Formats: sequence, structure tokens, C-alpha cells
Amino acid sequence: MPLSSETFEFIKKKYGLHASWAVWPEIGDTPKSNMDDLSIFQGNEILEVLNPNIVLVGLNFSKDNVIHEPFQNFHGLGGGAYKIRYALIDTPIWGAYMTDIIKDFPEEESKNVMQYLKNNQSYVLENVKSFQQELIDIGAVNPTIIAFGGDAYNILDKHLGSAFRIMKTMHYSHYISKENYRERLKEINI
Repeated sequence: MPLSSETFEFIKKKYGLHASWAVWPEIGDTPKSNMDDLSIFQGNEILEVLNPNIVLVGLNFSKDNVIHEPFQNFHGLGGGAYKIRYALIDTPIWGAYMTDIIKDFPEEESKNVMQYLKNNQSYVLENVKSFQQELIDIGAVNPTIIAFGGDAYNILDKHLGSAFRIMKTMHYSHYISKENYRERLKEINI
């Protein structure tokens, strides 16, 4: 059943500066071409593609002040997110919801994030609770959650592993070709 336009607009307004969807325009001349084209989210035809029952989860934003428009997360020219696009084309994961488990904590070094979280467990719990509400708000029903990397996976599994199916995949920022990253994601059994 397609996502309703009302739900889409609600998600856009409430989570748009933190989350996005695993859909992008076609690859152009370079692997990163069109990554930042958000026009794909205009028009109701996109609603047929979006799937809130598969949720891709990163740890946190890597940089501050990079998200200015709804659904821009995972849709920039920088970083390795272009590997996600390449890896998900023509797979059941295309159209998945994308978000981070830790919100409003921009930091490039995951070890710094994890050190902070180790010393601030209440902040972790606050973000886990927020993520649970996010799943309700997007209309996820028994979602499959796929974590990008071990840190995001460990947080999700520790706090939500008994409630949801949580899987781990390699983080897209690893030094791996887009072709090999696609092979890794194909191993995920949806």
C-alpha cells in the first residue's frame, strides 16, 4: 500500500531535516552526479516507491550545517552516500526510509560520538525513544531495520533488538568500491 500524501507531508515536516528516503535520480556522468537533486520528492508518483517498513539507520550526521532542505540527508555530493544509491538500484531496499539513531549530534569521528554516548546514557535512551516514535510516525509495521556499521547496530540491537528485526551492513564510508558495496548489500535478506 503506497504511503499517503498526508503521511509523506507529515514526515517531511517533522523529520525532513534529519531523515530521507532511499531514492535518487539516475546516475549521470559520474557516480556522484544528481545525488543532491531533491526534485524526485515532488509529485505524488514518488509515494508508490517509498517503503516505511524497511528502515536504514546511520549513527549520526557527520557534519554540522549541511542539511538545509527536507530529505537532504543521505543526498549530498560529499561523502560515500553515492554508494548507497548504486547498491540499492533494483533491489527491495530501494525506497526505504533513512535516518540516524542519534539526532542533532554532528561529528565526523564515530569514536568521538561513541565516547560521548558511553558517558551520557540518558542521551542514548532519549534518542532511542525518539527513534521508536519516528517508526510509529512513519507508519512502519513490523519494519526490518538495517544499521549502517557496528556502532549504529550495537545501539539498536541493545535497546530494540527484542522488539525489531535488526540487521547490520558495512557503513558506506568504508574504503570499498561501489560495486563491492552493492555485493555486500545484496547479502541482506529482506
